[in-house]
Amino acid sequence: MILKFDFSSDIPLYMQTRNQIVIGIAEGNLTPGEKLPTVRALAEESGINMMTVSKAYNLLKQEGYITTDRRKGATVAHNGNQPQVKEETINALRLHLSELRLAGLTKQQITELLETLCEEAGL
Repeated sequence: MILKFDFSSDIPLYMQTRNQIVIGIAEGNLTPGEKLPTVRALAEESGINMMTVSKAYNLLKQEGYITTDRRKGATVAHNGNQPQVKEETINALRLHLSELRLAGLTKQQITELLETLCEEAGL
């Protein structure tokens, strides 16, 4: 699994890790039941601290995106374990929609942009 980090970003590395794994799952690049690299392996491969990866994995587990087992390690959760949409996600979407509107986009343009992004995500 190759992750790309923006070390100049205000987004912490554990959140960048979490976000890329969530996107990988949503786009089908990571499938239910697929084994994820160990914390140590992902840290070495990505060049980040093991505690950073561990924090990302713990967050993903809390959110229901992955499961962990002492013997099997971390795996992508099966669809029956679908996480609930958090209120914070809806609020972030509301903020982004407002920013697009303030940038001058019409409802039609926002809808077309959303359709394009959904197609890119395989929805």
